[in-house]
Amino acid sequence: MHTRRAFVKSALGGAGLLSLTTLLQAHPTQAVEKRKIVVVGGHPDDPECGAGGTILLLVSAGHEVTLMYFTNGDEGIADKSHEEAAAIRKKECLEACKILGAKPLFVDQVDGESVVSNSEMARFQKLLWNEKPHVVFTHWPLDSHKDHQLASVLTMQAWMEASQSFALYFYEVCTGYQSFLFHPTDYVDISETQALKMKALACHASQNIIGKDGRYTPMMYACGQPAMEDFRGKELGVTFAEAFIRMTGRGMGTFAVPS
Repeated sequence: MHTRRAFVKSALGGAGLLSLTTLLQAHPTQAVEKRKIVVVGGHPDDPECGAGGTILLLVSAGHEVTLMYFTNGDEGIADKSHEEAAAIRKKECLEACKILGAKPLFVDQVDGESVVSNSEMARFQKLLWNEKPHVVFTHWPLDSHKDHQLASVLTMQAWMEASQSFALYFYEVCTGYQSFLFHPTDYVDISETQALKMKALACHASQNIIGKDGRYTPMMYACGQPAMEDFRGKELGVTFAEAFIRMTGRGMGTFAVPS
């Protein structure tokens, strides 16, 4: 059995000191040391929305990325039963992961009915620790959706139970509509991967994220997703960016905004 002690022993090795800059930095004369990355999302499409461009860059840099879907999106299709919707949305996840070059992992909690209990916490931690991650991304916990909140809380608890042995980052989704009070510590330029990120999001056809014209739908504009990528890009001085908050051993990290 993969225990917390075994995970800490295997994962420590400086993993908690990893930064996005280190992971994404190109070394023309040096082979990249492969790292394992897990991106936890409350529903199908959340990891892609919050970190899709960064995921593509991490995979391109030679790292192994797993998208850990907390719920199956059971309530996400109005005219379908929970079982039908979950089957459709799981298939959409598989298609999106192919484009991103990532591996899907399903926690199988129920959309809108997710719970935090000792048994669910233990199950979640075992799934996460079995991936032996060096870096984990999850939702910023100040969020309007309960599934996002609980996915974040369980990830933070796993980080603490594992003695902070992996680097932990929070991402935002639809800031001002779902994520609130998000003040980034780290930025990633996704100008070159944003178009492919949108193709991955288009795989989630049931959610009406990307229209037939290949652009974000009016619904996504209404909840702020395109504006978020554009605004974070302006903060960084590039076309499009994704932003993150890094958790440190004493709380949230504080970093200057790049000029």
